[in-house]
Amino acid sequence: MHKALYFQVEQDKVRCLLCPKYCLLGEGQIGLCGVRTLEAGILYAANYGCLAAANWDPIEKKPLYHYYPGHEILSLGTIGCNFHCTFCQNWTLARGKQEQCVEMIKPDAVLAMLKREGGPKNVIGVAYTYNEPVVWYEFVLETSRLLHQHGYRNVLVTNGFINPEPLSELLPYIDAMNIDVKGFTDRFYRKYCKGEKEPVIKTVETAVNYCHVEVTCLLIPTLNDDPAEQEELARWLSGLNPDCVLHYSRYFPQYKLELPPTPVSVMEETLEIARRYLRYVYPGNIDLPGASDTFCPHCQNLLIARNGYRIKILGLVEQHCNNCGNAVNIILPTKNC
Repeated sequence: MHKALYFQVEQDKVRCLLCPKYCLLGEGQIGLCGVRTLEAGILYAANYGCLAAANWDPIEKKPLYHYYPGHEILSLGTIGCNFHCTFCQNWTLARGKQEQCVEMIKPDAVLAMLKREGGPKNVIGVAYTYNEPVVWYEFVLETSRLLHQHGYRNVLVTNGFINPEPLSELLPYIDAMNIDVKGFTDRFYRKYCKGEKEPVIKTVETAVNYCHVEVTCLLIPTLNDDPAEQEELARWLSGLNPDCVLHYSRYFPQYKLELPPTPVSVMEETLEIARRYLRYVYPGNIDLPGASDTFCPHCQNLLIARNGYRIKILGLVEQHCNNCGNAVNIILPTKNC
């Protein structure tokens, strides 16, 4: 185990300060995340270096559509999560146990993996994903700092439920984030995620000033698909930047939630609502021809065509539309990357 960061001693107990759960732990107890534990008066990250999942993925799978399109990334995940979502898509890892670790690794091993296997693959760096990387904090911080020094990119795929101080320490090493805004009411967060909305909103509002941010919302029928709620989400994002990228994923029954899949008509209606406020809105987990393509918001020139995770860059020249010259919010590699 590895000594955790961000905690304070309160008499014979310790309070974890990593996320807004603020777990108060006695000797031998484990936090709600399932991976932070108190031993001999010290808070430890029991999942430090615990690798439970690893894959070479297209960046589009994170999903990130406007960050190094067409490139690959090394996706790494562990066990644990500070939410308890009834609809969790990765519940076997989020609620996982230490025995699920396939390998114990150190940050320099990740760097070696990238140098050894990533070179020929057009790989840009690492995505911390699958479970919740916030509860892998110490490992993510040390690894991202090391990779940043060696010119690799770090991507965080996260629920955004983290306190401001640990977030501010991590952000200088993070190049892109996909933040899951699971709904836009505190009631939804409390009932279906065992969390809170406001800390997630603050994370998004902070992160957009430091790195490339895209937002994902899993649209669940009758729970978070109310048109007024989704309009409020899109309006809020547009207030941060109308170029913010918003992904809507189609819900399918998973874990403890057995509602039927999101109707296609609801997906289409929600996309239409969000596009009144945002220039780039995309569907996921559903085949809507042309809906995942990227068009110039100024002249509607086709910039990127997508078929699943396969893409073709057709209308971009150095982040500008090749038809009208309009600047587009898409990060492409420079000649030195």
